[in-house]
Amino acid sequence: MTALTLSTAAAPGLRADAIVVGVAKGAASRSGDLVVAPGAEAVDKAYDGRLAGVLETLGASGAEGEVTKLPAPSGFKAPLVVAVGLGAEPEKDAGYDGEALRKAAGAAARALAGTKKAAFALPVGDASDLGAIGEGVLLGAYSFDSYKENGKPAKDKNGKAPLAEATLLGGKPRDAAHKAALARAVAVSEELNRARDLINTPPNDLNPESFAAIAQAAAKEHGIKVQVLDVKALEKGGYGGILGVGVGSAAGPRLVKLSYTSSKAKKHLALVGKGITYDSGGISLKPAGHNETMKCDMSGAAAVFAAVVAAARLGLEVNVTGWLALAENMPSGSATRPGDVLRMFSGKTVEVLNTDAEGRLVLADALWAASQEKPDAIVDVATLTGAMVLALGSRTFGIMANDDAFRTAVHEAAEEVGEPAWPMPLPEHLRKGMDSPTADIANMGERMGGGLVAGLFLREFVGEGITWAHLDIAGPAFNEGGPFGYTPKGGTGTAVRTLVRLAELTASGDLG
Repeated sequence: MTALTLSTAAAPGLRADAIVVGVAKGAASRSGDLVVAPGAEAVDKAYDGRLAGVLETLGASGAEGEVTKLPAPSGFKAPLVVAVGLGAEPEKDAGYDGEALRKAAGAAARALAGTKKAAFALPVGDASDLGAIGEGVLLGAYSFDSYKENGKPAKDKNGKAPLAEATLLGGKPRDAAHKAALARAVAVSEELNRARDLINTPPNDLNPESFAAIAQAAAKEHGIKVQVLDVKALEKGGYGGILGVGVGSAAGPRLVKLSYTSSKAKKHLALVGKGITYDSGGISLKPAGHNETMKCDMSGAAAVFAAVVAAARLGLEVNVTGWLALAENMPSGSATRPGDVLRMFSGKTVEVLNTDAEGRLVLADALWAASQEKPDAIVDVATLTGAMVLALGSRTFGIMANDDAFRTAVHEAAEEVGEPAWPMPLPEHLRKGMDSPTADIANMGERMGGGLVAGLFLREFVGEGITWAHLDIAGPAFNEGGPFGYTPKGGTGTAVRTLVRLAELTASGDLG
């Protein structure tokens, strides 16, 4: 990953390959003209105060993520100035939003592929701004290279390696708050990028067994207790949902439990992730055109895994347990059929009407397992339904919960860290559609409102009295379009930062 450092040096004398500055669309009070953002004063002065005018001549508007490059002024040790758009200028006395800084830093880092060192002179009002810029740089410079050019160093489509080093100007290397913000940015970003790597890994190399092995190695490195239930253990324990989904594959399912504990913890947060390492749809086979990206169907488990490790690295004063429900959903002579009935870990029976509604089956077992420890709250994360993508699009995930206040708290945490999310209801009238004449419940209900139906199904497997929320990340988990801000093409690692923030809020007692 890109190396991060802090510096109070002035931009003109800093040895680097590029200086990054922020520009914005001026507020109405300034007639909407392009403005140079705080942090770039020394650079603007070197252009005799005409940097904004020069950039406008080059076509810059200050739009979010817009990148404009120009030669550095005489006397600079860096040969290049990179101006990145921050969007609208904030109102007087208001600082730039952390997400705007994060996106701008990400866009600039991506534009500087092939560069060894860049200095970021973006607006810094406090330590949290440094953290946002640091996250943007590390996430924006991400590249997945394991399957390119026989394992040679990562390169983009133009043959350029990611930005190697970034210095954040305005950050004090000896300031405790600044150092802590940088350390947090590094820990969260490294784990989020680990999740991206897992999501991008082809399914012939990532199956339930290999995913579990990766989790075991990381747990050992970071002092996390790990337990892996293989097929025999799942059979002995009666985990009919996970077994029913994985029975059609040559790669058997796994349930991985990751336990991070703190001696100072007063609360326990359980996280549950859907980990379908490849989803063919099973006997209810997906149609052509819907299989190609199904390696991403384990994004929920990747997010939970990354969040638990990040919590351990940050030393949060909260107990965090992660449950990774791992299976490969394949059609074969041994696969579960539509019409089969599964006895779940909770003891309830489920009539399987569609084997492509498999995520809720593995989550149901993991939710019940998590409930047995009676945590203060459970949050599950899953690429669960296409219906949620239709409802909210490709960049926003849905939040459902059995407690309105908790749903609001999760939504606020997601918005705080810059992950677009939206609260969704659990309408009671939709539950009747899952009534089965054969079993306790069916895994399908009404087609309309399918994302909400899935949430109602999961609610059936949450222990009584336990606060629970469900994040359906089917839309933003995998970016099939071009990169934007700090988000790459492919696996995004969405929900990792929300889960980490929830763990922090739980530790501080501030979670609603």
